[in-house]
Amino acid sequence: MRMNPIALITGSNSGIGFATAVYLARRGYTVWATMRNLHKAEKLRQIIESEKLPIEIAQLDVREDSSVKQAVAQIVQKSGRIDVLINNAGYGLRGAVEEVSLDEWKEQFETNFFGAIRVIQAVLPQMRAQHSGAIVNISSVLGRLAIPFSGPYVSSKFALEGMTEALRYELAPWNIKVILIEPGFIATRFQENAQLAHGAQRQDSPYAIFKRASGRRVQSNISRAAPPERVAETIYRAITHPNPKLRYPVGRDARFVLPLRRFSPEGLFERILMKQLGL
Repeated sequence: MRMNPIALITGSNSGIGFATAVYLARRGYTVWATMRNLHKAEKLRQIIESEKLPIEIAQLDVREDSSVKQAVAQIVQKSGRIDVLINNAGYGLRGAVEEVSLDEWKEQFETNFFGAIRVIQAVLPQMRAQHSGAIVNISSVLGRLAIPFSGPYVSSKFALEGMTEALRYELAPWNIKVILIEPGFIATRFQENAQLAHGAQRQDSPYAIFKRASGRRVQSNISRAAPPERVAETIYRAITHPNPKLRYPVGRDARFVLPLRRFSPEGLFERILMKQLGL
């Protein structure tokens, strides 16, 4: 008898990761919901208990080789396979390019980009042995277009997009699907939890007036954000499709701005974006 498919999700304590863990478990997946800090799992534990969902919680810090290897080994030992990997762990770092220290740039990439690679490299031997699987990398609209004062985050997602596209070709011979999810504004605490670079905290920052104008426009867009369950639904649709696309934008803003970016002349798109950001 066919077992429930096994899904590993990073960054599952809140937001998209939390919503996706619950969504997949309700639809017959056995989910390994992983997170760096297990003290933040209480909300997930409550819903697991109330609905008797097939979700296991495990510690996994995408920045640490040993943590990733230990978690993946635990999942393979207990569940016997890994059918889906969803790389969701990540955070935002705000500040003008000039204001962000090199150490802060490196920390951003360590989680958002190298963290995804660590987990991919850890699960691939098992997926290749199975001759099946799906790898879903949570990117962003900002993986295909840039906005000011989010340079580190934007850059990490641009890098993730390029790596994922290469990976899709490499894994096709093993019947392993590789998918990018590109959310626009999503109603999570991502913006509230975003970090402000130390240099950007200066009161005399030459960028201060522009950052305030841009920030007000971003906040107005957040009020129209899609729920994280919309992302979970898109992930489910992609991983259950026999021949999924590479990219799946999520949210009205994503579906509007990405075609606009693709088909508009460069100068026109820049003027539109600058106006929208109040710059």
